[in-house]
Amino acid sequence: MPGDPLPLVPRAETRQSATEFKSDQEVRWCPGCGDYAVLAAVQGFLPELGLARENIVFVSGIGCSSRFPYYMNTYGMHSIHGRAPAIATGLATSRTDLSVWVVTGDGDALSIGGNHLIHALRRNVNLKILLFNNRIYGLTKGQYSPTSETGKITKSTPMGSLETPFNPASLAIGAEATFIARTLDSDRHHLVDVLRRAAVHQGTALVEIYQNCNIFNDGAFAVLKDKRSAQEAVIRLEHGKPIRFGHAGGKGVIRDTATGQLRVVPVTPGNEADVLVHDAHATDPGTAFALSRLADPHTLHHTPIGVLRQVERPDYDTQMAGQLDAAVERDGKGDLAALLAGTDTWTVKE
Repeated sequence: MPGDPLPLVPRAETRQSATEFKSDQEVRWCPGCGDYAVLAAVQGFLPELGLARENIVFVSGIGCSSRFPYYMNTYGMHSIHGRAPAIATGLATSRTDLSVWVVTGDGDALSIGGNHLIHALRRNVNLKILLFNNRIYGLTKGQYSPTSETGKITKSTPMGSLETPFNPASLAIGAEATFIARTLDSDRHHLVDVLRRAAVHQGTALVEIYQNCNIFNDGAFAVLKDKRSAQEAVIRLEHGKPIRFGHAGGKGVIRDTATGQLRVVPVTPGNEADVLVHDAHATDPGTAFALSRLADPHTLHHTPIGVLRQVERPDYDTQMAGQLDAAVERDGKGDLAALLAGTDTWTVKE
């Protein structure tokens, strides 16, 4: 009943495997696309949840990533450009017995869909949003996207992009999202770990996945994927642990006492105590926001990955159900026809 605690999503009757989450559709992305890795990770991870497949739904918008629902042996919907969060909101709030996932790309989510994304985040609807960020428009053949770096030369910006790109994690924190994480398509262990955390979060969980488009923006995240360069470029965040990285943890993140800004410094006996301890559950989002912007937007050096923020706040679904309960208790069962007609309608006669 509305207002009661959210029911558990029905469990699968038998133990499942990744194969059971694969549809009979031919997977049709460009050979080598990072989407394959994400698809395989999701299909391999979902059996861990033990949920009945008919109670899982994937909703997508438009773009290469939005083929995703076709390849999942669950319910799904390939919706309209940028509107996947809005459609998924209606589904999640009306069917609390479903586990609802949104699959979108940087163009779909942050251009035409930007408004829908930020409002889903601030409402804290019980959704899991996978944002594939390849920093390019892939489906329409290589135009710059809202996350393309300034100066990016593409088919639509032959002299270089003049725009400042969105930082999806920063945008999500600014929209008061309760769960924000960043991961890589090719790091399966890390990707699956982040998905696990997102899946159990009550509310909206945004997972930004750096995804390689090997046709139109190949190597965009190479510095984060090469084992040698990644050691110095990637900062792996773990709640409750000092933010250190590099060879033997030789570098760390501190807060500059003069400016209040975060800085990367070599760790020495003299400053080791100043290295920040990551607190993903901090109520104030200031440090999480600063971490989300620590990376150089061009070189990607000092890119934090992992869960940047995970806090608790009442989800929209439960609160809406409570209001419905209160309305029924006060006014009795509603009359939809009367609601639609209202008191300000009239009939036009010939």
